[in-house]
Amino acid sequence: MRKITAVRMVLFGLCLSLGLVCMAPSASAQIAVGVGISVHIAPPALPVYVQPACPTEGFLWTPGYWAYGAAGYYWVPGVWVAPPRVGLLWTPSYWGFVGGVYGFHAGYWGPHIGFYGGVNYGFGYGGVGFVGGEWRGGHFAYNTAVVNVNSTVIHNTYVNKTVINNTTVVNHTSFNGGPGGTTATATAEERAAASETHVQATSEQTAHEHTASMDKANLASENHGRPANPAMSRVGERAENQQKRIANGVASGKMTPRETAKVENQEAHINHQVKEDRAANGGKLTPAEKKQVNKEQNKTSKEIHKDKSGGK
Repeated sequence: MRKITAVRMVLFGLCLSLGLVCMAPSASAQIAVGVGISVHIAPPALPVYVQPACPTEGFLWTPGYWAYGAAGYYWVPGVWVAPPRVGLLWTPSYWGFVGGVYGFHAGYWGPHIGFYGGVNYGFGYGGVGFVGGEWRGGHFAYNTAVVNVNSTVIHNTYVNKTVINNTTVVNHTSFNGGPGGTTATATAEERAAASETHVQATSEQTAHEHTASMDKANLASENHGRPANPAMSRVGERAENQQKRIANGVASGKMTPRETAKVENQEAHINHQVKEDRAANGGKLTPAEKKQVNKEQNKTSKEIHKDKSGGK
């Protein structure tokens, strides 16, 4: 493996070369214009997956992406989250290749969508802007032509099929610039958006990324670019995804009846624990309980991965 360079800094020249207008963060404005980490190895291609339905009115879709940690690239599942406040939109994270390294640009919230490398994340994020919905007053309206919502609980929707790009995408590249990357540069609107007041990822999003980093099944070295849980309907909702992985393992013959029974019992124990904890705390989980549940889910996830890969 080539030498990895991890740095915490703001590279104004790098931003400008990608078409961004960079401004220094101030106490009143948290602007994601810097490079949080740089790597000499390209991130894997974006996996193809189905978007889960939006579970609650007002939640916005944040696409899945490849992050980088001590063990290499790992997948952070796409998820529906609550924005920091009404009127804000999410500009996704992206990797940009400049000067021989791949730099990570963190996503952020703002009144308009900024530059995200021309990466086609799907579900309204086709590379430029976002066409999956819009704020109308204090409510978010969802364009069901490109995003999936639970129509039984969400009624503020519309259909605009004119925004759909019918061009077949054969390259699911996850980075901008360099060999195999997108060649997009920031539009005038994206440059203007770069100078607006931004808000960094919420604590819920940060916790979501941390959780993903702790799950071995998300590592590119383990899943070879095909994560088992590429997306979820809300942060912390893993039980449904675990069940799907178990079902796939059984259907493919990769999990024996004994292995299946073991992980099913673990899942049942976790679900029972969550139910009791919620009942004791007015329907919510305390931070300590969430941490414990996540720890047990990680353990079960590793067990499923081990069983499906023949003990490897």
